[in-house]
Amino acid sequence: MEKERIELLTAIKRRNNDKVIAEKMAHTFAYRRQEVVNEEPGIEDFKDRWPALFQQKEINAEFLRLMALPLEQTFFAQLDRLSSQLIKVIKAKGGATRAKIAGIMRIYDEVEDIGIRRECVLKGLITFLGEDPEDLIKEYSGSCGDDAQMDLKQLTLAIFVIRKKGEGLEESPEDIGIVIEGVEVLHDLTSVASACALLLGLIYALNLAYPKPLRFTFEVFQKIFMQLDQHKMSPKVQNLFGRLQTSQ
Repeated sequence: MEKERIELLTAIKRRNNDKVIAEKMAHTFAYRRQEVVNEEPGIEDFKDRWPALFQQKEINAEFLRLMALPLEQTFFAQLDRLSSQLIKVIKAKGGATRAKIAGIMRIYDEVEDIGIRRECVLKGLITFLGEDPEDLIKEYSGSCGDDAQMDLKQLTLAIFVIRKKGEGLEESPEDIGIVIEGVEVLHDLTSVASACALLLGLIYALNLAYPKPLRFTFEVFQKIFMQLDQHKMSPKVQNLFGRLQTSQ
């Protein structure tokens, strides 16, 4: 298995080599999983040892091996299926939360881009749950690249979004990626929703805990979107789940 892992390091450097990489990643799954669970390696070291895992295709493949469930496909399908009910529930929230959500929902109503609309629903959901979207999604202006890089190195787990100076949520960003333990593990992603799904997949693949400030958000991702362990919901998520069922 160690020989296979070393061969993977060479295979990933070759172009148009996805089939070989996929076969070797599947073959070394149990070996890699044992390392993750028993040794709890740091992300930087683990990325050096298993760089192929930190690719969009392989995160999806690893999640499928772990949970027998397609990752991004399921996440997007459930998010889209529940969006109209989620928006109804989110908009019904009162107090200061309503004002925060209003700006997000205004953009949702104005744009047609599916990626941006999904991002609005996710940000509205996080706000509805009493958590802060900025704890998950870190936004930077393209003109402050060095400052962004310094900031990202301090983050434990986050999605970063680089936008052109002066552009808001209505415009597609220049770059979207994921940082874990200060290490940029993915970039050039197509949308924030894709980054959320892939981050969930990485949490499973790397056996990580959900960040406490976002525990309800990730519980919704897991139990409502991915429909995993639904019998053990927190009261807050159970309440949301019940409201979504009754609003269908």
